[in-house]
Amino acid sequence: MENFTDVGFILNGFLFVVSGILVMWMAAGFAMLEAGLTRSKNNATVLTKNIALFAISCVMYYFVGYQLMYGEGGAFMGSFAIMDMTTGADASYPAASDFFFQVMFVATAASVISGTIAERMKLWPFLIFVVVLSGVIYPLQGHWTWGGSELGGIIAGFSDFAGSTIVHSVGGWAALAGVLILGARKGKYSKDGQVKPIPGSNLTLATLGTFILWMGWFGFNGGSQLALGSKADIEGIALVVADTNMAAAAGAIAAAILTQIIYKKVDLTFVLNGALAGLVSCTAGPDLGMMVAFIEGIVGGILVVLAVPFFDKLRIDDPVGALSVHLVAGIWGTIAVGIFNPDVTILAQIKGIVVIGVFVFVASFIVWKILDLIVGLRVDEETEVTGLDIHETGLECYPEFKKA
Repeated sequence: MENFTDVGFILNGFLFVVSGILVMWMAAGFAMLEAGLTRSKNNATVLTKNIALFAISCVMYYFVGYQLMYGEGGAFMGSFAIMDMTTGADASYPAASDFFFQVMFVATAASVISGTIAERMKLWPFLIFVVVLSGVIYPLQGHWTWGGSELGGIIAGFSDFAGSTIVHSVGGWAALAGVLILGARKGKYSKDGQVKPIPGSNLTLATLGTFILWMGWFGFNGGSQLALGSKADIEGIALVVADTNMAAAAGAIAAAILTQIIYKKVDLTFVLNGALAGLVSCTAGPDLGMMVAFIEGIVGGILVVLAVPFFDKLRIDDPVGALSVHLVAGIWGTIAVGIFNPDVTILAQIKGIVVIGVFVFVASFIVWKILDLIVGLRVDEETEVTGLDIHETGLECYPEFKKA
């Protein structure tokens, strides 16, 4: 080892690799959460979606997305050349370690969509959409923010430390566009406006998925410090991880208390989503201190309990509550940075939310609509009633527990 520069290079690369591994583990969390909150007749399809979207995101982001997001170019997009991962413009870390860390965020955005459209969308149209999302839609808005172009100054001053908007709300806006075209699951809403609960198959799996996501978030937010080469960096990472944990805990507690007040019982599904909403809420500003994280988490947990029935009133069917967790809490978390960080204005945060939200929603709606016109998004009624697994994958997740 020749000098302290080498030490910094090694530590920075180590941070990206280990954090990327933790974020990759979140893919398992999303799969378990979605499988647990949906019906067993659709679980093989759910699991197929989750592993396929992860693989597609990794490939598309390498061939197109990463360079489009971070490459040279104007305000609207970078260049399309495939980057050489053996070298990098920033010599303070290995280029491949940065790609590995960043690609996990793309897969996270796609995972948000998977839960929202579950139990009634065909497999292949969803996967084709993931190709477009990971190759074009996500990298373009990423180029305006983390890529540094600020869209020609339109969203200058916008701050999102680890992606409340850039990752989570992007997944939420894309999911919202898709579900508006797709429609609700059969029997979810009656003609007189009543909402019929459709219980998930396995709350044990859903709880396991939530804990996996909670753990993986330490890499998601902690790795977004982007450096481990100094005392200040490790202090920053420690604060981010502690803040992240606090926000999740506060969100879970807030959801538990509020469901007891409203429904006279503690609803586990809301507690799980309350923890996740707390995590999303602090992701834009996990470096602002534990008291701020506590407040962000409390508000996030409250919002998710109120947002789920709100979407139901609009007849927007979201089987896992992803819109409430990732879109609503993502917006709140981004605005919260403007409230609690004196160096950031609320106006700059709102401008970023609106610009990114409009772009992602409109672009996603167009892609979803084209797919619907060409191949159709929704399975037929018989497939939805009997379950997607046999029709889409030729498998059943629990064949030995089939009803006689």
